[in-house]
Amino acid sequence: MKPARSFASDNNAGIHPEILKAIAQANEGHVVGYGADPYTQAMVEKFRDHFGKDTEAFVVFNGTGANCLSLQSLTKSYNAVICAASAHIYTDECGAPEKFTGCKLIPLETNDGKLTVEMVQHAHHGIGDEHHVQPKVVSITQSTEMGTVYQSQEIQALARFAHDHDMYLHVDGARIANAAASLGQTLRQATRDLGVDLLSFGGTKNGIMGGEAVLFFHPKLAADFLFLRKQAMQLASKMRFISVQLGALLTNDLWRTNAQHSNRMAKLLEKEIGQIPGVQIVYKVEANGVFARIPREAIKRIQDRYFFYVWNEEESVVRWMCSFDTTEDDVREFAAFVRQTVAA
Repeated sequence: MKPARSFASDNNAGIHPEILKAIAQANEGHVVGYGADPYTQAMVEKFRDHFGKDTEAFVVFNGTGANCLSLQSLTKSYNAVICAASAHIYTDECGAPEKFTGCKLIPLETNDGKLTVEMVQHAHHGIGDEHHVQPKVVSITQSTEMGTVYQSQEIQALARFAHDHDMYLHVDGARIANAAASLGQTLRQATRDLGVDLLSFGGTKNGIMGGEAVLFFHPKLAADFLFLRKQAMQLASKMRFISVQLGALLTNDLWRTNAQHSNRMAKLLEKEIGQIPGVQIVYKVEANGVFARIPREAIKRIQDRYFFYVWNEEESVVRWMCSFDTTEDDVREFAAFVRQTVAA
């Protein structure tokens, strides 16, 4: 039998018991739909406790919706969004950001998934020229698609550059909890306090059943968001069932507990895998992902037992993700199987 838990994606994990409990508790009686319910208001207040009293929080169904609507709220069709070439908005959202914003994405190649001011500066040109798109947003992913984490000063520098050039800084925070936990910071310290304007807050990868939030740290930017969300088919009628999940994640630091655990399992996996001859860790393990170069002929054999994705087929690099429910036994059994397969 194949193991119950794989290392393909934190999307593949189950639901944390506290989240299931919150859903069950909300499943009593009738409340007004579309977010005009006490559960959603309580969730908004939870976000304000974490990020600041003037934070505007909106529930959406998924990360692509959060990212597209975040970018749409900041741009006009002649604008451009600067991002890493590995960014989810560029590689894994089927052109949805371009479709919904009408904007051009400007992807920049990076070695570790992280943008720098120097990279962004190189892409920031043609300002005022009607023949060129006008850069309006710098979008970064924290933690990155390569499992690396921006340090505070790196985000501050990008925010400073964006604001000095009449731009905004958006964070795709599908794994913002993992990044904050890695840095030993609160959610606010890892985002708003560094100059971030808009955050796609992820919960699905950190133990909830489904749902994300868009967080505005400047209320004026949220003026039209209710209408944008409706047009984008991201307005949940029974919103309370998403709201209570996010609220539970923000209660008693469950977000941190889950993220710390998945990060810790990734470090253990790095340690176990790093001892195998013929296996090379290719990026710093700073969140809950491990990227490794392994012999090409071993990939299919390992995948026959454990489902995971090949990150770079040409370079034989694979991605292994840990989750809130990954156990030490899972890691050690997987590493032993990789060792056995590579040796063979």
